[in-house]
Amino acid sequence: MNLKLCFYGFLLGVFFSCNTKKPSREQALFTSYCASCHIAPDIASLPKDIWKNEVLPEMGARMGIKTAGKHPYYKLPFHEQIAVIKTGTYPSIPIIPLEDWKLLQEYIINLAPDSLINNNEIIESKPLTTFNTTPIRLDSIKGSLITYLNIDTKEGNIVTGTRNGELNSYNLDKKSYTSLGNFNSAIINVRLLHDSIYVTNMGKMDPNEIPRGETVLRKGSETAILQDSLHRPVHTLYLDLDKNGSEEIVICEFGDLRGQLTLLKKNEFGFYEKQVLLALPGALRVIPKDMNNDGKEDLVVLFAQGDESVYILYQQENLKFEAEKVLRFSPVYGSSWFELVDYNNDGYDDIITVNGDNADKSFVNKPYHGMRIHLNDGHNNFKETYFHPLNGATRIIANDFDQDGDMDFALLATFPDFDNHPDYNFVYLENKDSESYNFSQEHFNNTQLGRWFLMDAGDIDGDGDDDIVLSALSFSFTPVPKHLEETWNESYTDLLILENTLH
Repeated sequence: MNLKLCFYGFLLGVFFSCNTKKPSREQALFTSYCASCHIAPDIASLPKDIWKNEVLPEMGARMGIKTAGKHPYYKLPFHEQIAVIKTGTYPSIPIIPLEDWKLLQEYIINLAPDSLINNNEIIESKPLTTFNTTPIRLDSIKGSLITYLNIDTKEGNIVTGTRNGELNSYNLDKKSYTSLGNFNSAIINVRLLHDSIYVTNMGKMDPNEIPRGETVLRKGSETAILQDSLHRPVHTLYLDLDKNGSEEIVICEFGDLRGQLTLLKKNEFGFYEKQVLLALPGALRVIPKDMNNDGKEDLVVLFAQGDESVYILYQQENLKFEAEKVLRFSPVYGSSWFELVDYNNDGYDDIITVNGDNADKSFVNKPYHGMRIHLNDGHNNFKETYFHPLNGATRIIANDFDQDGDMDFALLATFPDFDNHPDYNFVYLENKDSESYNFSQEHFNNTQLGRWFLMDAGDIDGDGDDDIVLSALSFSFTPVPKHLEETWNESYTDLLILENTLH
């Protein structure tokens, strides 16, 4: 998901990383042939074998050079080949001479390290005690394919959607499991409103260039398609942005080579019209918040593909927006989620990010994976002030779980260090001192129940403190140890309730 990039920036980054006064031939080539479309990653951020076997072949394809066995259209059906061609990502003829391309490859491979150093060991961690754990079995089927999770504290339910399009509700009091219908493909968002069900499904989950997702409204036996042809949507937001009494829908279309942030606005006839707010791949999560105190809700958005960034879209008149890029990350980071909270209680919202998506071309533990705190200076300028390493970090919840007045963090790592710390799939950071960023780490040490993929928080037992629910996804979309894969596929655990022991 994260290394399907515009790779020309790689070369430009290498150029700028050199300190020689007179440009070498390689540097001159970088200057001539490369244009930066994202932060250039340090060559040392990936090992030689991944550069050689994965990244450079893709990079070459994006410069019109096809490599045997790495052709961008390899094994794609004809209609998807056409869709990929239409993106213009892969030139039909080389834009660089082969001898120059060989020189560039040699330069990068020579600078790349043989391996990366894992820094998880610098963090002291102990088994989880802040929460009591209870596994939940939803059905009689082995394995779990949950792609949507939400705690409905008002109704006392946990709502789940699956990769197969099944929508279900688990009642916490009755411990009963109810089907709410089937919606054809992977469910990524659900809204239950009176007797109506709004669902966004992803279409095909695997990376592809064919928009197959939908947002639908189901009432009784009737289903209305609010928007079809969505390109791998992953997050949906319903709100009245312009306060005119009519609700808009904001959809993150993650896409693949292409993607976008989409706004659906009702016209005078009650039908939704589509407006593209940002035409960039990797739209992942959007949070509404008035970031400039002008009385209008703005949109804070994380993009996690190619030019990994956080944008603030400032709302203007008539649902127009001005976009400002406030954070930018290396394209190998694998940005996965973010929270918008006032970490230091200064009255300004800060951004907490996690990066660790490891499901693309570089299956290796990366020392730069983890959680980062970016403080707001009061003018929406954000500065990274803390980094907590965690291999494969993909989800975060910021919450004062112990109710002591500071921000604690619950972290999921879908891609943990399986060799040394598979038990770091779920990690809890208790904030001991906000100013000095002193956290105490706990982890759930049972690796047998499932591979935790999503989480939500809420007071599910009504005792005044927030609990956490984790959901499992046993579908193996990346290499994992065989014994764990077999164990997860045989597990009946779908959810794990983490009951806060504070009260």
